[in-house]
Amino acid sequence: MGDEFLIAALVYVIACLGLVLFLQKQLSKLRSKVEALTVLVKEGERQRESFKRELQELRSGTIGVGRRVIELEKRLLQQSERIEETTQQDPQAKLYTRAMKMVALGAGVDELIKECELPKAEAELLIRLHRK
Repeated sequence: MGDEFLIAALVYVIACLGLVLFLQKQLSKLRSKVEALTVLVKEGERQRESFKRELQELRSGTIGVGRRVIELEKRLLQQSERIEETTQQDPQAKLYTRAMKMVALGAGVDELIKECELPKAEAELLIRLHRK
């Protein structure tokens, strides 16, 4: 019975060593996978930070463009108001504006002379300029 016990103990030790070797191999594979995942996570974090910086730059740029647009809108409004004031102050400009509208509607030289009190040469010139 001593030999049988020794053989059983030896088989048990060999089985345990085999199990330990198998578990070490599995542990090694798991460590490799963990390292690979760690690398992927770090790369993902790096990309996220890069995207975050780019997004912040885009936001800053958009804010700057928005401010410029608002500034340009204000300037355009001021220019429009100045043009309107100038048009309203100059009675001749009113006549020419009216004459150009009439030409756009198809008025002829005689109508411009009669309605806007323009000289014939100016009426003809307005018609020629507008129809081009």
